[in-house]
Amino acid sequence: MNPTEPQRILIVDDHPLFRKGVIQLIQAAPEFRFVGEAPSGREGIQLARSLHPDMILLDLNMKDMNGVEVLKTLKDDGLDARIIMLTVSDQAEDLMAALQAGADGYLLKDMEPEELMQQLVEAAHGKITISESLTQLLVASLREKSRPVSLAEAALTEQESRILDHLIEGKSNKLIARDMGIAEGTVKVHVKHLLKKLNLRSRVEAAVWADRCRRQAKA
Repeated sequence: MNPTEPQRILIVDDHPLFRKGVIQLIQAAPEFRFVGEAPSGREGIQLARSLHPDMILLDLNMKDMNGVEVLKTLKDDGLDARIIMLTVSDQAEDLMAALQAGADGYLLKDMEPEELMQQLVEAAHGKITISESLTQLLVASLREKSRPVSLAEAALTEQESRILDHLIEGKSNKLIARDMGIAEGTVKVHVKHLLKKLNLRSRVEAAVWADRCRRQAKA
């Protein structure tokens, strides 16, 4: 994906009126190009496989398939697309399930149109996007688990620490690899190792945890 070119977007959502509204926003934005819509999870998977979009906006609760199931299927396919959950659910368990399944963002449908488009622009540039109102849910979830209480206690290697810095900025593996001059596969291995050390299951959790540790250290 080249963020300097219009990002090709596929929408998977079983609410026709909502789909149409988002499509109108996308078509009015020069940063994006609408390429397809699907009213169900299964049709969304088929379209994603045939269209190879740059970004997929995916509903969580659909009649035929849960959005997380669709997400896992697309990730297993190795699809090179940013997958953003766009849902009404602000439940912590839904947020965590999506992030741990590999979602590149989790946005709520009650966002203002301008804010939604800004978040999508950031996602197109490799940033991990999450609705601001959900950040505290994520922080609360992190407190419930057993893990290092500081960056020093985590005992990360120098390379892992550098990669964690990039995760805090919300960068994708591809962007991290480019910035560090290493292979994307190498980044994936380091991310896997640091997540294990931190007892976390997603890069977003790692970014929030590290950012919180740094704020506490400065306090």
